[in-house]
Amino acid sequence: MSSLTPASPQLSRRTLLATGAAAGLFALAQIALPTQSHAATTANGKGPTNTALGPGIVQYSLMSGVLVGDIYYVGSRNLEPAGVVGVDLTTGKVAHQTTLENGYAVQALAADPQRNALYIGVLQKSEGTKPNLYRWDLSTPGAPAVPIGRIGDRDVRDVAVASDGALFAVGGGSATAPALWQWNPVTGAVTSLGIPDATATLARAVAATDTHAYFGAGSTLGGGGATSRASLYAYDRTRGGFTDITPSRMLADPSIRELAVLNGELVVSTAGAAEPTKLAVLSTEDHSARAVTTSIGKTAKNFTAVGDTIYCANETGVLAWDPASGALAQLDLGPLDLGEIWGLDARGQHLVAASGYGFLGEITAAGATVQTIDLSAAGAPVSAQTCMGVAAGGGFAYVGGNGGIARHDLTTGEVVNLLLPGEAKDAEVLDGVLYTGQYSGQGIWRYDPRSGAPIARVASFPGTQNRPLDTEWDAAHGLLLVAAQADTEGGGSIWTYDPATGASTCSVNPIDDIQLVRAVAAADGIAYLGGDNAQKTGPRGTIVAWDPVTRAELWRLETGQPNGIASLETHGRNLFALTLQGTLIVIDRPTRTIVHTANLRSICPGFSAMKAARGAVYAVSDTTLFRIDRRTFASTVVVPEINGGWYSGPHLNIDEDEAIYTLRGRDLVKVVDHPQS
Repeated sequence: MSSLTPASPQLSRRTLLATGAAAGLFALAQIALPTQSHAATTANGKGPTNTALGPGIVQYSLMSGVLVGDIYYVGSRNLEPAGVVGVDLTTGKVAHQTTLENGYAVQALAADPQRNALYIGVLQKSEGTKPNLYRWDLSTPGAPAVPIGRIGDRDVRDVAVASDGALFAVGGGSATAPALWQWNPVTGAVTSLGIPDATATLARAVAATDTHAYFGAGSTLGGGGATSRASLYAYDRTRGGFTDITPSRMLADPSIRELAVLNGELVVSTAGAAEPTKLAVLSTEDHSARAVTTSIGKTAKNFTAVGDTIYCANETGVLAWDPASGALAQLDLGPLDLGEIWGLDARGQHLVAASGYGFLGEITAAGATVQTIDLSAAGAPVSAQTCMGVAAGGGFAYVGGNGGIARHDLTTGEVVNLLLPGEAKDAEVLDGVLYTGQYSGQGIWRYDPRSGAPIARVASFPGTQNRPLDTEWDAAHGLLLVAAQADTEGGGSIWTYDPATGASTCSVNPIDDIQLVRAVAAADGIAYLGGDNAQKTGPRGTIVAWDPVTRAELWRLETGQPNGIASLETHGRNLFALTLQGTLIVIDRPTRTIVHTANLRSICPGFSAMKAARGAVYAVSDTTLFRIDRRTFASTVVVPEINGGWYSGPHLNIDEDEAIYTLRGRDLVKVVDHPQS
């Protein structure tokens, strides 16, 4: 057991990594000295200087976990190639691993102990003909997992195995509502059993018995409008057909989050939003509810049982629930911070959790730490991850990932990963202090590298306003502005945070009750909000001028575009907007009129981000870094084929010297441009 972390009092993992006291990932995150390259020269004869600063964020990130015997299998997230590692809990080392030919993340794992197999489902960036279901024969773990087929939905979010070996899968991400899918182990065919809820946008839960398969769905992503709420269906495996068995107390919640068959009963949870999540136990014979209760927090997932007690993960750790007595409690984990949990399994009288921070934590049923295993130190393949937001200033650049932010020292090249829950979707550095907009529903976090203190949350907002998308500094009022989306409810919000006082506000649906706020820019004390719509129909592309102090609309402009606003920036009297299909719109702010439009789709095919610097407006798309002339509005490519390795849309930011920071591939780059003579 000497290779395992002892169960003694310790600093939180977040503090350890922030101070450089942890090995493994920290050691692997060091980067080489910066290298420089030059792009084509500009009109004044000076070309931009591109300095490569190494991978944006390097870690082993995970999205699933399941225990088979003493081996804990973990599915990777946002790494290339996607894969699964099996960690031996008795040695603390990776015993075997496999990579997959397709997918960027593994969210779905299910073990078939009778046949010694592990089933794997992947998430994909786009639809196609490649497989998204795999089978790994654990009797020969040295051989790779093999593809067994493809469900018609783009993403596989959950899989379950019945006792006869039939595999059931659910997911989403396609143009149609999610279906229930079955893989037949005899014929090898993958077939759709039907779409039980035509208004659902995502199915994240499936379970199976000899007689039924259970389908859990709702509208976790792209909610609002006419989309469904929590829906639970039983599929009769003999007769065919679906029956709605959703417990009445769950109907108001956005979606079914988790399903499991434990002790012969169906255990169900919802994803909470305006209200906490719900838990239920249903009979697998007549589907009546034996117990239903309101849980603690806004999520409950990864069910397992020790005796008659059911355990599951929420946002802050592990819950214990006794359905018979109704007792529900949050386990006291002491100093152990598990972050977001992606797997939870019983190991005798203990529990093993797969932490989004990249480690396994074994605890007693009461919450005491038995051991922790850092996956990178155990031999998991650490590599560059796709990234979230980027910020720079005070001598550092910061790149967000899953469960962490990489801090790049721009003088020494040292990189340290700071752990925090969720994802830093966007961020700003103000007077040397980092502020992040943290998904999902984590609010605003603050980190001052000069203080020695760990990163910490400084502002919280309604849980329904869960997805920050864009950050902006309002210098006139001294306010950090954050544009946000409500994934489950539709619409969005604008947040404000005052670093001087700690005061914060949240204005819900400042555009309308359908449009989310995808972009925000500020000038002269006015915030400009760019609208988008997660639904296929309805209004989009509205721009609202907003007073962030009085929290009131000043005026609005309908752009008349068929697509929503991807990014906004101001320069002088003009407001620059890019739509989700690359249309440039320039608005004269004093007269509130559109003075210029241009089709930039060849260099801006989708999402984008903009910042003003050095007398120009810079924009980055999925493919290109370019600048827009502040007078003529002409666009010039600065770095072609930049092809940033972003997870959820491209970002760029600037430091005090107005150097640009963004990604080229999965590497952080610093670009110094010379737009004027």
